[in-house]
Amino acid sequence: MLRLLVPLLLPFATRWIEAQERRILAEGVALDESGIADARRIGVMHPERVRLLRVSRVPLPGGAWLGSFGRWVGGPVREIAGLTARYGIFIRADVWGDRRLVAHELAHTKQYERFGGARPFLRQYLTECLTTGYASAALELEATEAAARCLAGTSSRNTF
Repeated sequence: MLRLLVPLLLPFATRWIEAQERRILAEGVALDESGIADARRIGVMHPERVRLLRVSRVPLPGGAWLGSFGRWVGGPVREIAGLTARYGIFIRADVWGDRRLVAHELAHTKQYERFGGARPFLRQYLTECLTTGYASAALELEATEAAARCLAGTSSRNTF
């Protein structure tokens, strides 16, 4: 039933993500050498395009309403620590430098590349979150696993 919401949400979500990416690319910082190495290990095709933007709170489309809806479908209960808008990544200030988080978000960048952009990625991501829930969404699990593989056997320090 919730899957039926995807066609309704997709145009709004796509425009919002594209606007956030433009903001992050304009205001964010490039990955350092360690971040570029992690991006390459994860399989990001264009790590030089990635920018990180430190924010006090990761913005969400629809504000509090979406946050409530997100929790209803099994999204993170706490404030979101990071959000990927293709090559732009928001990182909450209090977790800035968390290499595992950045690696997880870089895995989402790889997914955007694999799907061919915001709209096709969001179609799949929203469908998964609305049908199986955030915690069980295949793209989320893939990003978590990619981050763990990336960090396995390497230093957990990062110096953005």
